[in-house]
Amino acid sequence: MAGSREDPHAQARSARSAPVLLHSMSIFREIFEIVFARRGIRTVVEIGVESGQVSGIYAELGASDVYCVDPEPTERVRSAVEANDALHLVTEPSPEVLPRLPVADLYVLDGDHNYAVVRREVAWILEHAPDAVVAMHDLLWPWGRRDLYYEPSPLKAGDRHPISEDGPTVWHDELTPAGFVGLGAFTVARHAGGERNGVLTAVEDALAEHPEWRFELVPAVFGMGILYRAETDPDEALQRALRPYTTSNLLAAMENNRIALYTRVLQMQFEAAAQADDRDRLADTVAAQRHEIDRLTAELHRAWAVLRSG
Repeated sequence: MAGSREDPHAQARSARSAPVLLHSMSIFREIFEIVFARRGIRTVVEIGVESGQVSGIYAELGASDVYCVDPEPTERVRSAVEANDALHLVTEPSPEVLPRLPVADLYVLDGDHNYAVVRREVAWILEHAPDAVVAMHDLLWPWGRRDLYYEPSPLKAGDRHPISEDGPTVWHDELTPAGFVGLGAFTVARHAGGERNGVLTAVEDALAEHPEWRFELVPAVFGMGILYRAETDPDEALQRALRPYTTSNLLAAMENNRIALYTRVLQMQFEAAAQADDRDRLADTVAAQRHEIDRLTAELHRAWAVLRSG
């Protein structure tokens, strides 16, 4: 990881091979390893399939059946599922399809990032899969306390807050076109906080009705949550194994720094694009003025020629 005397650039190569924005659940592989090592995970229901890469991790760790729920899978997802006998593609919306799937040992929720959908998903699992572990993504900024709606959204008007195409940023509380924007793929709730708003709020409300469930939060890469019933971990082996991650002030500080730096990059990109547009408009104006000058000069020359000939 740190490189060697013979290969001092190993860490740099690893850094530049990663995307600028870390967002994949594959980053949490070592958390999944902890869960699989302490639970008999055979069946997994994964809601929100990135590329099939993460789905394959569950099979590698010992799951025999992974149900990949994605109403609009990409060709890459379809290919990944077809290439792995343990993976099964389900192209129906998660809240509706959950009752028709086998009760799983592990649920991974990384689909819609809004209160209405997450609340329904979590409520069903806590009620009908009491021995399961639930892994969730995006419980911290920006979607912990603010809804995101993939467009076009199937949600009823009553399940959506007033929306904006602008996005959040770390640098102030208001939305901005220079923030984390969806560019047509998603919109966000105009205001953060309050009731029925955000992924973490949905989890808290579900847990209020099921106090027998324990909640752990890993403060990294937008926040990973782990839910499980306390009585399924009587010797607290799972809780102890997760504690170095869930109580890490270092991870929390690095996450805050990461999102601050990333949203600064978004702002700089927006400003650079705006400046480029200004330069293009200025160039168009100069070109038009030059054309007009050339036209007036030609007319002046013609008029001068007429005067001289007369």
